[in-house]
This record gives sequence, structure tokens and C-alpha cells, in this order.
Amino acid sequence: MSKNLSKVAKQKKIKYFLISFVDLFGVLRSKLVPAQAIAEMQKNGAGFAGFATWLDMTPADTDMFAIPDSNSLIQLPWNKEVGWLASDLWMGGKPVKASPRVMLKDQIKELAKKNLKMKSGVECEYFLISQDGSNIADPRDIQSKPCYDQSALMRRYDLIKEICDSMIEMGWCPYQNDHEDANGQFEMNWDYDDCLITADRHVFFKYMVKSLSEKHGLRATFMPKPFENLTGNGCHAHVSLWNDKNNKFLDNDDRYGLTKLAYNFLGGIMKLARPLSAFFNPTINSYRRINAPPTKSGASWSPSSISYSGNNRTHMIRIPDPGRFELRLMDGSANPYLLQAGVIAAGLHGLNNKSDPGEPLTCNMYTDYKKYPNLQKLPNEIKDSLSELDNSKELRESFGEDVINSYLKLKNKEIDEFKRVERFDKKAAVTDWEKNNTLDC
Repeated sequence: MSKNLSKVAKQKKIKYFLISFVDLFGVLRSKLVPAQAIAEMQKNGAGFAGFATWLDMTPADTDMFAIPDSNSLIQLPWNKEVGWLASDLWMGGKPVKASPRVMLKDQIKELAKKNLKMKSGVECEYFLISQDGSNIADPRDIQSKPCYDQSALMRRYDLIKEICDSMIEMGWCPYQNDHEDANGQFEMNWDYDDCLITADRHVFFKYMVKSLSEKHGLRATFMPKPFENLTGNGCHAHVSLWNDKNNKFLDNDDRYGLTKLAYNFLGGIMKLARPLSAFFNPTINSYRRINAPPTKSGASWSPSSISYSGNNRTHMIRIPDPGRFELRLMDGSANPYLLQAGVIAAGLHGLNNKSDPGEPLTCNMYTDYKKYPNLQKLPNEIKDSLSELDNSKELRESFGEDVINSYLKLKNKEIDEFKRVERFDKKAAVTDWEKNNTLDC
């Protein structure tokens, strides 16, 4: 049920609202609206020029309006005068189909036709780096295996505490914070929820981490691979399907605790993993993370082949517990809405076609991959992912021809821009173009 934002503003002493949306490249766009004007904005939306963002529009197009979702309201814990709102884009009285939050909501509607909804949680990894992005921020964080390093973690206690306290205040139920596998890298986890709520929180989390890091004199980046010798930033997604309060993935009699429906859903994702990488790994830099050689710590912790397993992190899909699985393909640059939308679209294909994922593997895929020459590999470059998306009848059917064509058009323009100044080489250092265009993803 919609909330009256004018009343909420008076109750919570909110003076300004950020009416926000995320474009196709995952950039968070907003207008700052005084509380006295929020009633009009709640009704008719805040106006934007779509061409000025990463949406496939022209300067001749009419105004685009961001209609705020009052249920998404977050009062900034570190600046309570401001309320943040996720919004849906409208133009000419219709939703903008090629806008990420609308794309996700359309997939949610398709899933609802089967009386199902997806719940999900995300694991967001990020680096704390120098202001120019050349180094990690902590010069003492130098272990070859720094994962879970208490000393390095506690040197960032003030920042991590403020982020975690904020999540507690917002009711997200965070449950752990840790130093991750790369020097300067951290991860913070909160409870899973309905996938739209998780996507909205994912967007806000990235904004919050960047904002509070700046407050503490640091810079945070979710860039997939800012340092070629260190483990990259993943964004693993844990998913399950529900009917009311019933987990439709849970089968305690199965060896991994999954139902036939869960395996079909999983099978659809595996079948469409290569074109999905255009959404899940959307930047040129993304392809330094997947299919990567071992890093300083000894492992990349990212997939290279399309495979699944039980509680085994060397595979693209891991089943850590009964009733859910973890998709390890996504990275830190993934658009939070396209991440969730892609999972649903591929999973629905799997349900509709009763996709069989085949037998799980138990091997160490990082060392034993040569024993499985018939396994499909993930794309090596973004151009390969985009080509797979272009040729995917399944995803074109799910999202619509115009939506996919718009995404491809903009992404191919980005590649052309890169090629004018740089050449992609996994064995070479991360380019200046990658850093300039991806550090703030």
C-alpha cells in the first residue's frame, strides 16, 4: 500500500527527497526534491531527459518521469533530513520498458503467473582504495592470504561499524562483516528478502558504502577487477522460489535439499549463462575477473565454466544449504535490477522447458577443468557476451526485442569508445580507461 510521502516527511522530519532511478549502465540518477513539493512528485513524478542518461533515447524525446515507490523509502541514517526513493520510469503515460526496475517488475509479474515469487540475497564485495584508485587504502594490508584478517578488518572498524549500524537501523538485519580474499577488500551481508526489495537495497547499499567511505576520507569501489593480481569483486546471488510461506526449492529428501522445480530453474540459468553474462558481467573490466588465472591468494574465486556443485565454491553455481542455491557469476558492476531480472527470466525458461542441469560435479574446477573438455566455458570478453545476448531467442522473448536492442546498442557504443584509446589484454595491467569508467560503477 502506498504511503503519503508528505505526511511521512512531517512525521520523520524529512526536508528533502532523492527521487532516484538506475539507468541501463547501473548509474544511479536522482533529483533532490524539497518536502513541500513531494506530493506533486509522488503523483506525477520527477522529470528527466532520458537522452542525458544511459537509456536509448534522443534529445527529441519527450520528458521521462520517475514515479517514486513510497514503499522503498529509506531515511538516510547519516543525514536524516534526506529520504531516498527508488522510482519507476514512465514516458507518454506508459512504463519505460527498457529501464531496469521496470524490467525486473515485468519478470516478477511473469513469475507471479505461476503463483511464485523469488526471494534473494546478495553478497556485495568492495575495495577501499586511494582517492586516485592506484592502490588499496591500507598500506599495512599485505598478507598473501588476507581473507578474514582481523587486524585489517578492525583498522576499518569505524567505517564498517557505521555502515552496519545503518543497516541495523534500516531493518535489513545484517549478520556479518569480513575482510575478503584480496588486500583492501571487504564484504557485508544482510538478510534475503523479496527480490525487488533486495534490488532496491542493493542500489542503496552501493550508494551508502561510497558515501560513508568518502566521509571517512576513503574511496570505495565495486569495480570487478581494479587490481590484476588480486581477487576481483563478485556479487553472488542466493535465490529461492516461494509460494506464500512455502519454500518451493526445499526438499529434505534430496541429496542437496532441492526440489525438481529448483533443478529446472537452475538448469535454465545454466543454459542461458553465456548470454546472461552480458547483464551479470556488463563491463569490459568484468572479463578480467571471470576466466581469470590464480591471484595472489592462490585462487580467483570466480567461475570459468558453466557447472554446478554442492558446497563447492569452484563452480558457477553452488548449493550451500537445502532450499537455495548461490549463483557466483555476477560481479560488482552488475546492475542490481538486471541481476535479479536475468535470474528470473532464465529460471522461467528452465521451468517452462523442464531444463535438466545434468549431474553436479564435485571436483576442484580450478585445477581439474581439463578433465571436462565438453563443459561450456564462459565468455572471454564483453563482445562475446553481447554477441550471445544478441543471438539469444530466449532472452529476446523474455525482455522484448526493443529492450535487448537498446542495451546492445549502448554497450557496443561503449566498446567502440574503448577501442579508440585502448586494447583489452587480460595479461596486461588494468587500463586507465577501465579505471576512469568503472571505478565508480
